[in-house]
Amino acid sequence: MKLLLVVVMALLLQACDTELYTDLSEREANIMVASLARHGIAANRVVKEGGLMSVTVDEDYFAEAVGILDQLGLPEQKFSNLGTVFESNSLVSSPVQERAQMIHALSEELSHTVSQIDGVLSARVHVVLPDNDLLDRNSTPSSASVFIRYSPTLDVNPLIPKIKTLVANGIAGLAYDSVSVVPVVAEPLRVADGSSPVTLSSFLGISMPASSVTRAVWIFGLLLVLVLGLGGALGWLLWHQRRRGPYELETPP
Repeated sequence: MKLLLVVVMALLLQACDTELYTDLSEREANIMVASLARHGIAANRVVKEGGLMSVTVDEDYFAEAVGILDQLGLPEQKFSNLGTVFESNSLVSSPVQERAQMIHALSEELSHTVSQIDGVLSARVHVVLPDNDLLDRNSTPSSASVFIRYSPTLDVNPLIPKIKTLVANGIAGLAYDSVSVVPVVAEPLRVADGSSPVTLSSFLGISMPASSVTRAVWIFGLLLVLVLGLGGALGWLLWHQRRRGPYELETPP
């Protein structure tokens, strides 16, 4: 009976969860669940079809969990690679289309590389490659601008020259001085309304946020009353049947 109550409680509490993000890889889901746990919010991983996963959290902490993951730069940005950019259904692409695809592919590849730096939460690289005439002396030089959003704990100043060198060397004909980097620090993590981080409690062996314990007690009490009521009704039926005695078979005349 106790095992049955625990199972039913777990199912009822699971029904109170809401999905944060879906179609995640196992690595992405693990990172998000671990990050929320470090900030006192319990999250669960749910396996979906195709091996993808979703992350769920108690609906009372949905807004806070989204804010924490956003400030941590999670889930990670999705970038196109050269293969997906140049994947085309048409047999022949126009020169303008191929040039636009090349610029977009360069921007995506460089953005992905810069975002891999520890402490960089998100990054975007915008590349400008003018269509100059090779015989024109007054041609417009190529340029690039880099936007990075970084963690407050990161010392970004030593990284700026390295990022400029990385972008300049990644694009043919791009000079170091033609690369600009705009760093923006992310707001430090803080708990909403100045309250303390969410604490976890255990009820019947189930880990849950402390504020959910009251709801769990009510559910458990309601379930207990239901079980006792069914047990009492079953006992009364058995007692009533024994009082009447066994059924007697009527013989035909």
